[in-house]
Amino acid sequence: MIWTIPASFLLDLLLGDPHGWPHPVIGIGRFIKRVETVLASLIDHRRLAGCLLALVTVLVTGLVTWAVIHLAGLLHSLVGLAVTVWLGYTTLALRSLHLESRQVVRYLEQGRISEARRALSLIVGRETSQLDEEQILRACIETVAENTSDGVIGPLFYLFLGGPVAAMMYKAASTLDSMVGYTDDRYREMGWASARLDDLLNLVPARLTGLLMVLASFPLGLNPWAALTTMLRDARKTSSPNAGFPESAVAGALGVRLGGPATYFGETVQKPTLGDADRRIDIGCYRATIRLMYLTALLGLILGMVVVWPLY
Repeated sequence: MIWTIPASFLLDLLLGDPHGWPHPVIGIGRFIKRVETVLASLIDHRRLAGCLLALVTVLVTGLVTWAVIHLAGLLHSLVGLAVTVWLGYTTLALRSLHLESRQVVRYLEQGRISEARRALSLIVGRETSQLDEEQILRACIETVAENTSDGVIGPLFYLFLGGPVAAMMYKAASTLDSMVGYTDDRYREMGWASARLDDLLNLVPARLTGLLMVLASFPLGLNPWAALTTMLRDARKTSSPNAGFPESAVAGALGVRLGGPATYFGETVQKPTLGDADRRIDIGCYRATIRLMYLTALLGLILGMVVVWPLY
């Protein structure tokens, strides 16, 4: 039923991702580790093993999700609906993205930059030990922008497309990419299929997120025209085919420059710059990004309901 999607959305707003609660992504991560170990020991061709890892993980995730919903429905229709709402809720990360990034900013407001660096390290992949306040805020804004697509609009898109089964398969692909989709010596071949699958599944959500951010900029008093022109100009600069769309839209809407040098695993990488430095990045920019994230998510939910409602 279509109302289960806004119910899942509301549940995410209310609960976020409480620490200690069971979460399907944890189970998916454990499954990936085990299957990776088995395939690596059985198949010498690393890219082939990686393709099988991606295929098996996504298909098993979809099958298990369907089976759980089906079995719950056999117990009682209300149980089936409750499980459907819960599974949909676990694919969304709107509230947790806000809370985790907010903790970083709170440390900055208290002048506790060492704690801010440590908190930031929990939500970004780059090294954070030497970042100053502006660099920390820039990293927060970038991760909120990118994860508005990966953690909110992407799951919503697949919830509307195929319910919790499709959304959980999307989360499985995202988890694969975060675990094995690296370009280092260990995962260059093993993680190739996972990285490409994640890129493919995010082609539409990333671009949709950028456009929704442009629309959301109007009522928030940001700069929608700069958001659009910056996205059209800078989105394809990034090595990822998708991350540049929400990040450049945010950069344009705020009038700031994102990107630049970042250190990963001891190596400094010169990331392309997105947007123009019309203003200095400060805590107000972060707060504007959070408001933009919430309104973008709400617009995504409304758009999905409008498009899908006639089909029910």
